[in-house]
Amino acid sequence: MTAARRTTSADPAPIRIGPVTFAWGQRTYVMSILNVTPDSFSGDGLLGETGPVERAVATARQMVAEGADLLDIGGESTRPGHVSVDAPEEMRRVIPVIRAVATALPDTPISVDTAKPEVAEAALAAGAHLLNDVWGTGPDVGDMAAVAAGAGVPLIVMHNRAEARYERNVVTEVVADLGGALDRAIAAGVPEDDLIIDPGIGFGKTADHNISVLCHLGALSTLGRPVLLGTSRKSTLGRILDLPVEERLEATLATTALGIAAGVDLVRVHDVAPNVRVARVSDAIVRGHWRDHADTPTGVPDE
Repeated sequence: MTAARRTTSADPAPIRIGPVTFAWGQRTYVMSILNVTPDSFSGDGLLGETGPVERAVATARQMVAEGADLLDIGGESTRPGHVSVDAPEEMRRVIPVIRAVATALPDTPISVDTAKPEVAEAALAAGAHLLNDVWGTGPDVGDMAAVAAGAGVPLIVMHNRAEARYERNVVTEVVADLGGALDRAIAAGVPEDDLIIDPGIGFGKTADHNISVLCHLGALSTLGRPVLLGTSRKSTLGRILDLPVEERLEATLATTALGIAAGVDLVRVHDVAPNVRVARVSDAIVRGHWRDHADTPTGVPDE
């Protein structure tokens, strides 16, 4: 038996993530990526840096100054061909960083990017406020959901598959997989209003699958949950433009704008400042969210 779950076109109820309440539908929120790894696909891992904790805090401060609404800290690369690490090594990487960032930026929500429940528990104890599970549609989603339920924190459920195989339509199956994962998380004790979904661009999908999902992001609205979109510097964008990872900013910004037009609520990015600017302009057009920050009175022609 699955738990009862709402499906509605109305904006989901606000979610409190640590010190901040996120009100969906008013504007798009920006989650910045803070990798504490030696092998990030995007080349931004901090583990090889001298003084990684100090460097991570400085980077986090800069991201917040540039407009990041929350920080996503991870200690294990998820790029294709990555080397898996065990829980003690992942904790050795991320826990000191989470603790230091939480102390330095007490007003900023922190997410931990992990698929290991024991790492999630340690991260929450160190000051994290949100769990981001890249295997949210995997067989062990109940274990991570139990951690979230026990701690009373929200959970991001991301779509993933071990192999990029789909029997019917990839969009239909992604929505169905996420719906099943939501049901399992709710059954494990996570309130529906504390769940966020991510279609998992670049995870368990070919480039064609990724483009199809991006083309039909609006289909996710049937699940009635806030949507997180993570396309930053992904290989599908590189294939479209035939460009290396360090030259995919404009492609990322295009997906940010188009994703907002399709109704996404959060974007997970490496390059904070340009994505924040794109989000603000997109929100002004799509949601009318701009007058609080505009100097021009309503009705006065723009030059």
